[in-house]
Amino acid sequence: MTPGNPLREGFTTGTAASGAAKAATLLLLCGREVASVDVPLPGGGRLTVPVAAVRPEGGGVFAAVIKDGGDDPDVTHGARIGCFVERLPQGAPGEVVVAGGEGVGRVTLPGLPVAVGEPAINPAPRAQIAAAVAEAAALASCDGALRAEVRVAGGEAIARKTLNPRLGIVGGISILGASGIVRPFSHAAWEASIAEALDVARALGHEAVGFSTGRRSEALLRAHLPQLPETACVQAADFFAFALGAAAARGFREIFYAAYPGKCVKMAQGLANTHAHRADTDFSALAGWCREAGWPGDVCARAGKANTARHAFEMAPGTREKTALATVLAAAAMPHMRRFAGPGPALTLCVFDFDGVLLVTKKSPPPARGG
Repeated sequence: MTPGNPLREGFTTGTAASGAAKAATLLLLCGREVASVDVPLPGGGRLTVPVAAVRPEGGGVFAAVIKDGGDDPDVTHGARIGCFVERLPQGAPGEVVVAGGEGVGRVTLPGLPVAVGEPAINPAPRAQIAAAVAEAAALASCDGALRAEVRVAGGEAIARKTLNPRLGIVGGISILGASGIVRPFSHAAWEASIAEALDVARALGHEAVGFSTGRRSEALLRAHLPQLPETACVQAADFFAFALGAAAARGFREIFYAAYPGKCVKMAQGLANTHAHRADTDFSALAGWCREAGWPGDVCARAGKANTARHAFEMAPGTREKTALATVLAAAAMPHMRRFAGPGPALTLCVFDFDGVLLVTKKSPPPARGG
């Protein structure tokens, strides 16, 4: 991203469903077939979205909007988000019932913003869809009850690429969007997914949680700790401080963290976010840690001039030196883990080699309480 080439924003599945719902309602009640539709956004503002299809179906109308995730790496980008709208013969005046159809997941585990057994349509987009339908109904001076059923073509297959199966959402994707807009590479979105996974783990009664920086490190952590359920494992990516603080705030008694040496260097530096573009590796400090680990002086000097932390780590003369450096890094990282997590939980940092070998496990019990 550069000032002259900003990343393109998109719109959420909730906004797509709202657009489809309003387009279907306009044809159903007003006889108007539209190519685009203006919808309200949660929290204020509006957005015009293109309508891909709108047609009568049975006793109602179906419309679809193609989800546009902008430049965000979103698995739902290009998905066909549809909504079938029909009149309800019985219902309160002006009532809009929002339902989930094919391709929309159903919640099976507690801890999410949606109750168990309900379609996975979060509260903000649910209200957004109902508001979009109500706007169209108002244009037709219709005060009868309406039902809007959200559908997602291929939603079950798309959901396999998301965290939905782990969160207990089965049969399709979730309809999401607190703001209605997708902002590329949104840190807030990733933090929200971490928080949601923690809420599920806590609602399931888990007392311990396992963080990892990605899929591979998670697989290694689960192999090392087979007693840790899948629903207690959360991929925290680069959100080191946020993940620890969020877990501590939810009362987890024990936190495990799996990382490779490269991320462990950033942790040892005390960085809240370990992404390469957020802060540089301190190679001077890394060279010092190599010396502390007993590496030969010439190798330490070369490590201080390495291209990446992994490059430096691979300069280790042997396994003993790798383990020694990992031990030093884990010891340096642990005070920062405690700083971010606070005094509550016990902490364990597992550092794995890039080939999957566990190099060191560093533990920190909760600080003793004063008498």
